[in-house]
Amino acid sequence: MKIAIDARKWRDYGIGTYVRNVVRHLAQIDRETTYLLFCNPADESALRDLAENFVPVVDSSAGYSLREHISLPLKLRSLGAELLHSPHYVRPLLCTIPSVVTIHDCIHLLFPQYLPNRMAFRYARFVMGSAIRNSSIVFTVSEASRADILRFYPSTDPAKVHVVPNAIDAELLVDPGEAERERVRERYQIRGRFVLFAGNVKPHKNLERLIRAFARVRCQEGNEDLRLVVIGDDVSRYASLRRTADEAGVRQEVRFFGFVPHETLAALYRMATVFAFPSLYEGFGLPPLEAMACGTPVVTSRISSLPEVVGDGALLVDPYNEDDIAQGIARVLDDEDLRARLVERGLERAASYSWARSVRQIHAGYMKALGRTVPATAEATS
Repeated sequence: MKIAIDARKWRDYGIGTYVRNVVRHLAQIDRETTYLLFCNPADESALRDLAENFVPVVDSSAGYSLREHISLPLKLRSLGAELLHSPHYVRPLLCTIPSVVTIHDCIHLLFPQYLPNRMAFRYARFVMGSAIRNSSIVFTVSEASRADILRFYPSTDPAKVHVVPNAIDAELLVDPGEAERERVRERYQIRGRFVLFAGNVKPHKNLERLIRAFARVRCQEGNEDLRLVVIGDDVSRYASLRRTADEAGVRQEVRFFGFVPHETLAALYRMATVFAFPSLYEGFGLPPLEAMACGTPVVTSRISSLPEVVGDGALLVDPYNEDDIAQGIARVLDDEDLRARLVERGLERAASYSWARSVRQIHAGYMKALGRTVPATAEATS
């Protein structure tokens, strides 16, 4: 049996985290199936070391290009694949074998103003709809995203849309220790208290409002030492965010770090005084859960999937209201009892998510799509 997985986003934030964890946990529970991993040339050697039954297949097609709709189906046919898992909404249009797809969110449909042009919106709506219609199972990561999928594509059979939540990278759950924290302090020149944001630096992440809210908090008595640290891989947006910081009078107090290694991120989560994530929309919202798992109090949005994901483990605010964001951060800074409650509840909430459990559900979905029973090797570990 041969199952293909599109792993070309292996190094990305977001979808990359999903792909890495799905593939790594599949390698632990299924040693019988041959997995064909479509990948970029730079990732071939890393994927080759996973397990004997995991075979990297290099494909240099650019994401969201016409070429991937031709190249991947040709390779699927020549390699004899029986099932394709597309881990985001782009399922190749010329794919002729059974498939499952993961749709993390409907952000391109909910916020078309963030797309480069109208054609991008039409492409996203058409390709997502095609993936939903032509896949045996549609995985998504929250009930909020499931509701969005069924709202935008009302003819979809609700029974085929399965919620399988994300979880936390094992690398982030390991405390890197005081020596690593001190190294990070020296490397990034961080001293004293700071508010942390981590995630893709995109417009819907609401960083302009976060910066202005931070400026309000910093003006309060006793917060003159406070800093804001922004971690994200879209450095093209840093210039506009720096302008926002300039206008808010906090240019020297806002630090932009770009991409950081997992060990550094694990240290920063634990060093932060508050983790703030006032996103306007999330299909799941993994960074707040990661911060909670590291014992950091979290302030996040009360809309989209975030209340569902964080439960009572975070302080919820209105992301459209700068005052509410500022007041939420200030409350966590000032109220030690609130901080302690959030840390305790956050750790409990984060511990309720498991990649091992989620990947067993995905594997069972593969078998269902193929009309097979779950192999004994997978059953033994479930």
